[in-house]
Amino acid sequence: MAGAAAWLCISTTPAAANTDESNLMSMEACQEWPGASAFKLALYYNSSQGGAWRNIGYSVYDFGALRPGGDWPGTHPLRFCVINGASSPWPGSGLNIKNNAASGENFHYKYYARIYFNSGYKGPQDVMAPYQHIDRFRNVYNENASFKWTST
Repeated sequence: MAGAAAWLCISTTPAAANTDESNLMSMEACQEWPGASAFKLALYYNSSQGGAWRNIGYSVYDFGALRPGGDWPGTHPLRFCVINGASSPWPGSGLNIKNNAASGENFHYKYYARIYFNSGYKGPQDVMAPYQHIDRFRNVYNENASFKWTST
């Protein structure tokens, strides 16, 4: 279902890539259906893994202020992918992820995905074990600001 996403992606060299840059601009973020991507966390705009999604590969200190570096000075928000359906974009397409995610899936075989209420990996959190999904976040429903991979 790689063609489901209408997404502009910018190529970068591996030497110039950092985790924020990868999360912002990698083709893995939007062109691959959740679970098929090398990025193992999927956040969704709606409950029950509905609406637009974003695949995330690396921990994010602040969903609203990623710093890609290189030719992209300043900070940039992480957004849900623009997903076009039969007649219109899916709900949440192109919106900021910060304070808009309702559900998620962890496709990683080893690491836990922690979604935090506040930036900087602070405050209440929802935790997904490997291969777990949450149909509706309990602690960070539409109030999510950061994400981190952990071993427990």
